[in-house]
Amino acid sequence: MDLFLIRHAIAEERRAGLLDANRQLTNKGRKRFEAMVKSLRRSSIRFDHVYHSPWLRAVQTAELLAPITEGPLIATDELAEPPRAELFALLDGNEVACVGHEPWMSEALSLLTTGDPNALSVRFKKGAVAWLRGSPHPGAMQLRALWGHAPPT
Repeated sequence: MDLFLIRHAIAEERRAGLLDANRQLTNKGRKRFEAMVKSLRRSSIRFDHVYHSPWLRAVQTAELLAPITEGPLIATDELAEPPRAELFALLDGNEVACVGHEPWMSEALSLLTTGDPNALSVRFKKGAVAWLRGSPHPGAMQLRALWGHAPPT
C-alpha cells in the first residue's frame, strides 16, 4: 500500500466561542494546499480513498484532494485522536490518503515506520504530506517522501 499522511491545510486561529472542530481553512490555506494537490497530480499521484477527520478543516482539506481521488472521501473519528490499530485496519486500497491533525500525523508516521509513535522527531506543517509504502502496521512501512515538513526541534 502507498499511504499518504496529510496534515490539514492552514485554518483560522483558535478563538473564544469557536469550537476547535469547527475551525475552517483560510484563503491562504486553500491556495497553498491547491498548489500541493497540483504538485501531487504532476507526480501522477492519485488516491483510491481519502480518509479524514470529521473536524471541518480536515474535511475541507480532503475535499481539495477530490480531483485526484477516484473513490470516496470517508470521515472517521480515528483521525481526530492519537493513531491506533483501529485506524490502520480501516484503510482499503492501494493508494490511500489520511487527512488529520498534529501531533497525531507525526505520531502515525513514527509508529508506522519505527513501531514507536515517539521515536521520530518529525513535525508536520499545515498542509504537509508524507508518503509511506508497505503494510499499514507498526514498523512495517518505509518513508518514501516528505513534503512540507518542519525541521526537527
